[in-house]
Amino acid sequence: MLIKRPDDIKPSEITAEGIYRQRRHFLGTAAATTALLATGGLLLPQREVVAATDLRPLGSLTKSPFSTTEKPNSVEEITRYNNFYEFGTGKEDPAKYAHTLNTEPWSVTIAGEVEKPGRYTLEDILQPHPLEERIYRLRCVEAWSMVIPWVGFPLADLIKRFTPTSRARYVEFVTLHDPEQMPGQRRPTLDWPYVEGLRIDEAMHPLTILAVGLYGKELPKQNGAPLRLVVPWKYGFKSIKSIVAIRFTEQMPVSTWSRSNPREYGFYSNVNPEVRHPRWSQQRERRIGEFRKRETLPFNGYAEQVAHLYSGMDLKKNF
Repeated sequence: MLIKRPDDIKPSEITAEGIYRQRRHFLGTAAATTALLATGGLLLPQREVVAATDLRPLGSLTKSPFSTTEKPNSVEEITRYNNFYEFGTGKEDPAKYAHTLNTEPWSVTIAGEVEKPGRYTLEDILQPHPLEERIYRLRCVEAWSMVIPWVGFPLADLIKRFTPTSRARYVEFVTLHDPEQMPGQRRPTLDWPYVEGLRIDEAMHPLTILAVGLYGKELPKQNGAPLRLVVPWKYGFKSIKSIVAIRFTEQMPVSTWSRSNPREYGFYSNVNPEVRHPRWSQQRERRIGEFRKRETLPFNGYAEQVAHLYSGMDLKKNF
C-alpha cells in the first residue's frame, strides 16, 4: 500500500478546490511539459478526458425518490477529482490517463453460487433495466465528499435475474486487469486486480445501484466506465469501478484494501465518524467545492435506511 508522508501529500488533497485551481493556473505551463506518467519504464502522454461534451446522452430517465435534495457537485468537479488507482494515485490522474481504457465491447462474467452463470455483454446486462437518476452523496476515506447525480439501476434487479443459490452469502466484484489499458496497474501500488465485496443483503438493498452514467450522460472513463458499483452509505473505495466479474460466494471475499492494510480498511467500510482512521479523524469532511468542513453523518446520512442491516454488530470492531 502507498503510505503518504506529509511531504508527499499533493496540494489538491489539502486545499480548497477553487484555491488550488487558481494556484495551478500559473504553474500549468511548466508542469505540462514534464507531467508524464512513468510506469514500468514507459512514458505515457497526458490527454485529459473531455467529460461534458463528448459523452452520449442516456435518453429518458426516471427521477428516483431515493435522491438527496442537496445540490450536486459540478461535472468538472466530479470528473476531474477522483480516486482510480488503475490510472495513478493522484486525484487528477484518472482524468489525464483514462483515455487509454477501451470500453467497447465490454462483458461481465457472472459466476459462483448462482443458477445462471455465464459471460454477458454489457448490452445483456443493461437491456431489461430502465435507468434512473439518483443523486447520492459520495464520502471518501480521505475526509472529502461530493454529491453526484448517478444514472443506473438497482443491483438487486440484476441479482434476481441470475438467481443466487441458498449458499450465496456475499457478492464479489472484480475490476478489469489490463496494464496496457490501465497504466497504474504496472506498479505494485495494490494487489491487482481490484476486488470488492458486499454481504448479500447489502447488495440487495434498494439504495445499492450499478451506475452507467452521471448527469444524464454515459459514465466517463475516469469515473468507472462502463459499469461501476455505488453504495452510498459506505466509503467511496467500496464502489468498485469498471466491473468485469460478479461472483456469488459463501465465504466473505477478501477485498483489495482490506488485504493491503486490514488495520485501516475493514470489509464493511460503513461511514462511521466514531471510528478514527489511524492517520486522521473521520468526524469532519470537506465537500469538494466548499472551504469549510462539515460534520460527518453516520452511514453518510443514510442511517434511517440501512442501520438495521447491522443490528447487534459492533461497528467499531466490524468497521
